[in-house]
Amino acid sequence: MQLPCRTLRIYLPQDLFINIDRLMAELGCLISGFLREASQRKIFRVKKVILKRNYSRGQQLTTGLEDVNDLLVRGGFLRQAYSGIFHMLPLGLRVQDKLERLIDKHMRSVGASKVSLSSISSQELWERSGRLGEGSEVFKFHDRKESRFLLAPTHEEEITTLVGSLAKSYRDLPLRVYQISRKYRDEPRPRQGLLRGREFIMKDLYTFDCTVEEALETYTSVKAAYTRLFNDLKIPYLVAAADSGNMGGNLSHEFHVPSSKGEDTVISCTSCDTVYNDELADGKIHELGDNESHQASPGFDTGDMSPEATPTISTGLWMSISKDKRTLLRGWYPKFSMQGETQEPVEREANSHAVKSVANAAGIDLDLSVENPLEQWATNVKSNKASGPYRVVDMYDSQVRVYKRPPLSDLLDQAGCKVEDIDYSMLDRFPGTNNGLSLVKVQDGDKCAKCAQGRVKTQVAIELGHTFHLGTRYSEVLQASVMVDQSSSGSSEHQVVPMQMGCHGIGVSRMITAVADSLADSKGLNWPRAVAPFEVIVVPAKGLEEEAEKIYDTLTSDPASPVDVILDDRDKQMGWKLGDADLIGYPIIIVVGKGWKKEQTLEVQCRQLDNLRENVPLEQLSTFIRSLLERL
Repeated sequence: MQLPCRTLRIYLPQDLFINIDRLMAELGCLISGFLREASQRKIFRVKKVILKRNYSRGQQLTTGLEDVNDLLVRGGFLRQAYSGIFHMLPLGLRVQDKLERLIDKHMRSVGASKVSLSSISSQELWERSGRLGEGSEVFKFHDRKESRFLLAPTHEEEITTLVGSLAKSYRDLPLRVYQISRKYRDEPRPRQGLLRGREFIMKDLYTFDCTVEEALETYTSVKAAYTRLFNDLKIPYLVAAADSGNMGGNLSHEFHVPSSKGEDTVISCTSCDTVYNDELADGKIHELGDNESHQASPGFDTGDMSPEATPTISTGLWMSISKDKRTLLRGWYPKFSMQGETQEPVEREANSHAVKSVANAAGIDLDLSVENPLEQWATNVKSNKASGPYRVVDMYDSQVRVYKRPPLSDLLDQAGCKVEDIDYSMLDRFPGTNNGLSLVKVQDGDKCAKCAQGRVKTQVAIELGHTFHLGTRYSEVLQASVMVDQSSSGSSEHQVVPMQMGCHGIGVSRMITAVADSLADSKGLNWPRAVAPFEVIVVPAKGLEEEAEKIYDTLTSDPASPVDVILDDRDKQMGWKLGDADLIGYPIIIVVGKGWKKEQTLEVQCRQLDNLRENVPLEQLSTFIRSLLERL
């Protein structure tokens, strides 16, 4: 084997004696480099022994019937270990590594430094922040000393405590730190492969500023970096205003990829720039003024008439129960409403996010996870009547006209109590305002609530990124504060203020599935160049393996701009290998076949560029391939 030539540099200290330790280290690096360069090409061309398929390539893909998660498994990217837990195989790991390098690039653009926090966090720390009791999806455990820990689903508490112990002055800010790490969630129903698992990889950027103005500037710069990152992926995406949920703060945006596999609904207007997540629905009709106050009306007489909806055909009922299990909420909404110039009836669904928003404003904290709220409420009334009070709250969409309170007899019979045992109230206005309520989901063709000119479009999408302005949600309770200079105001004293925080996440592992799904077609996966396991695959016919090696060398010989190439040297028929290349989704396929034997030309295929197929002479191949890659 002929080793490549490399210059050996021997460093001499000023006293001219050779530094033996440094010399040996240099020699070690040199030898390692020789071995790595000599073996690298063979490593990349190794037969995929560990990835051998457990299926017959005679089983052709059926258009529209195979899920992208099946393609990732068949293509040798990953394997499921347990429910919601996956092993990443070499091809999948290459995609993941490229995603992480792309993220690193854009995090550096905003001045962020990379860290690695422990996957284990303290339950006590989460209790201090008030988040431990918010969900049952946290993996909790005790060590042999009965210390209470958890597997971190996120790291706001840990990073706030860490930075709070290090940064003490405004001079230490701004600070941006991020990590790409494994997270854990005891997901009750893992599904959709990597999209909703129990172990997943996230990128979390945490920002710390001194003032709100500086924090908002940081938020804008991070949001712009996210936009550049998604542009690099060259896949369709949406940026939507979003609900901050239990993360805290009042400003957040989500980055979505449209997909039928998504669990979010993104609403956009055909006329203005409105784009928002359906979860942002607050249940309030915004055309009316906020100048009047309207409180819940208690104490209706018992009646037998149900609410009537006008001008709709019938009224729907949606129920939920409060977290303390004492309040039953009934939401009345129109099951149909008229839409468009033709006034065609359109079926409607209740929007649980809108109902929850109105309930929160009324001081009712709903538990949306309860599947049969009426049954649970009635059971609690029966068993705890003496420790009441128990309540029934009826909430009405503005399109539902109410003449009398709806009947309570069924509720009373089921709960085994009298009407005087129950506190009753009604909500037909948003608490504290004169705004009516909108409790139904927005649908395609509805008028835009912002501009009233355009029509809205709804898209199901996968959330891949989320930016949050947290403010002092965590820094106050966890005492992460800095001293600020008051000299400009004429004071010699220093003021201590909590840091203004931001949290900006990207789901790395779920991005693998989402990106794969966005470009997959009937032939298989179809990766964008930025994250493809390899940019180019060379597929030779039998008997042309040596020629394929020359082509490989041609594409990888330029050290200034090497092409990421893999050579398929498996002992398989050409048709099988080409089908496998389509399944795996390499951006460019080079076929060494009939054209080479006849005219010394190579067939270049690229599905992303209008299913390009072109015969190219060897001497033009390198330039041609690089020109294609620039377009991908």
